[in-house]
Amino acid sequence: MRRELFGVILAVCIVWFQAEALTAITTKPEVVNDQNQTSATLSCNLTNPSSLVKGHYWTNNGKIIDKSESNSDELYIKHEIKKVDYHSAGLYACVFLTEPQVNATIEVKALPHVVAYKHSENANEKDKAVLTCVSHGYPLPTNWSWYKLKDVEIDKMPINGTDDKYEMKNTPNKTLLYVKDLDINKDMGMYQCQGTNEMGSASDKIQLRVRSQLAALWPFLGIVAEVIILITIIFIYEKRRKPDEINDGMKSNAATNHKDKNVRQRNSN
Repeated sequence: MRRELFGVILAVCIVWFQAEALTAITTKPEVVNDQNQTSATLSCNLTNPSSLVKGHYWTNNGKIIDKSESNSDELYIKHEIKKVDYHSAGLYACVFLTEPQVNATIEVKALPHVVAYKHSENANEKDKAVLTCVSHGYPLPTNWSWYKLKDVEIDKMPINGTDDKYEMKNTPNKTLLYVKDLDINKDMGMYQCQGTNEMGSASDKIQLRVRSQLAALWPFLGIVAEVIILITIIFIYEKRRKPDEINDGMKSNAATNHKDKNVRQRNSN
């Protein structure tokens, strides 16, 4: 009895493994990586499913694509990408709701989108400036570069991020350039960040403005000057007041006090 039961279980397992081995999803294309391709149609064809298909949907970078879910039992599904760029690039997956669930992936690659976090940075002389660029899309840059642009944009100086003047910190989606001990004559100007992935390169520019060390002192000196001028005007005015004006004021006060005294006396009588 035990041998018969074991034989049945073994047969079921063999059938299940055979079914699993035959189940396949054919994707077309396998990868979208043509820079001249402006749109794309992704498709998946499921063959020999292990169970009834109860539905399907598409994902992009792990998130379900809006309006892609369906309860149909179709074995062939497709997804339209109207514009291939950094917005639509990513890792797509078609998912079939079977038992067990099966899926296949398609890569959609595009040039990186590189943009400066701020296109203008201000810092004081002798301080440190931080220039930042970020990247979006798929795949993210595998290499970051920085340049100091001269008067002609095509004439640019590569920046070495390991010397005492500059320091670079890179991650796939961000690069930071530290410019140390700022010099108003040498460091002020236009900088360029460039990110490169397997599809090519993209860049953006940042204007670095360096203020003099005395720049922060000018507003304070202006306030001090205004206070001094105001005090001087008040002092001169007080000095030039006529004595008669003072006496007239004192007489008027005395007359008023005398009048009030007479009124009080009449009321007491």
